[in-house]
Amino acid sequence: MTAVALSLPQDAYDFDYYEQRISDTWLLDKSVTVRTMRMPFLAVPVGGTRRGGYYLVSCLCFGLKVRDLLLAQADFPDLRLRWSPYPDTCLVVEWGEQPPSLWGDRDAATLGRFYGYNEAAIAAFIRRHPQIPSSAMPEPCSPTAP
Repeated sequence: MTAVALSLPQDAYDFDYYEQRISDTWLLDKSVTVRTMRMPFLAVPVGGTRRGGYYLVSCLCFGLKVRDLLLAQADFPDLRLRWSPYPDTCLVVEWGEQPPSLWGDRDAATLGRFYGYNEAAIAAFIRRHPQIPSSAMPEPCSPTAP
């Protein structure tokens, strides 16, 4: 199993996605195109308004390889590998500040700004994915509940 850094960020499948949405587009020049399982995706460093980043991986082996690859790059501080909070993947390599907590302030606008997305991209995402108000969220389970 390998994780390879390619030379051009434009070679990544998701380059156009970030180019259209990220506030500080100069970060794309500093991004690393990481290829695991033949598919190249961007790892965008922190800087400007972007306070953190992540790269989803399917297994521990890939996670360790991606983390080790990014250790050699600038602008990927505090690299860590952890279980993913996202239901469609197993592990995530994160860098930069800790993302907002899973409950409470983890709404689309807060996360979008944390990851450095521009306001137009955040607004478009919110229009496509209406949020559930926190008052409508069920109470957490309690082992002492009757």
